[in-house]
Amino acid sequence: MPELPEVETVRRGLEGAVVGRRIVEVKVLGRRTVRRQSPAELVTRLEGRKFATAGRRGKFLLLSLDDDAVLVVHLRMSGQLLHLSGAQRWPMAPHTHVVVALGDGTELRFVDPRTFGEWFVSSEIDGRGVPLELAHLGRDPLLEGLPTAYLAARLAGRRAGLKALLTDQRMIAGIGSIYADEICFRAKLRPDRSGGSLSAGEVTSLAKAARAVLRDAVASRGSSLRDLRYRDLDGEVGSFQERHAVYDRAGERCRRCGDHVERLKIGARAAYLCPGCQL
Repeated sequence: MPELPEVETVRRGLEGAVVGRRIVEVKVLGRRTVRRQSPAELVTRLEGRKFATAGRRGKFLLLSLDDDAVLVVHLRMSGQLLHLSGAQRWPMAPHTHVVVALGDGTELRFVDPRTFGEWFVSSEIDGRGVPLELAHLGRDPLLEGLPTAYLAARLAGRRAGLKALLTDQRMIAGIGSIYADEICFRAKLRPDRSGGSLSAGEVTSLAKAARAVLRDAVASRGSSLRDLRYRDLDGEVGSFQERHAVYDRAGERCRRCGDHVERLKIGARAAYLCPGCQL
């Protein structure tokens, strides 16, 4: 579930918690989490190194090391990255797959019940500081902005619906199901509208809505849904779910026009919208 706002919140926490710290020991407890290289290789490439920077691309955390390699962490559906002080006093949570002991006595623990998350170290980095394994990712709205001209060029002539296009990581890196619905609502556009059907003014509204929703969500430290699976580095939940206008609010009144929010099935995905004020 974690999307750009949640991952950015974790990244900001990592900046203060791990940058400059030496990696003393790495334990890989879940083999599925490390699948692009062997667990032994991951351990060898991390132990003894220092974290140099805490970056992000879309939904991927990029922790650069002092040998210019980058540790990539992808939370995927249910991953939590937790920073614990006095770690020996904290029991190991179920589904803990990686434990990183740091030189200051703290630990990073990766907890992932659904095991879709991933860790790997890459040494092939492009000019943007992005591992080549992630070169396919599109523009990052926070790092590079989302100009109207960029969005217009990528929507032109497209028959696919807005939700499918907004969540296409090759076009825009970081937006998932929650924020695609919220962006479409704020722009007053249906998520099943084809990209090529938008007027110039509607594209402008969509770009503005995307920037505003993502900015507001980051300010609220992301969204924690009913399962409370997403938590920040300190184990705290986000609060943007309290401001969701349509996501997971089927049957409730629209806060803008008073109509009832509906849940649609668009291909294999669900989408939430207000039929009264999204056109």
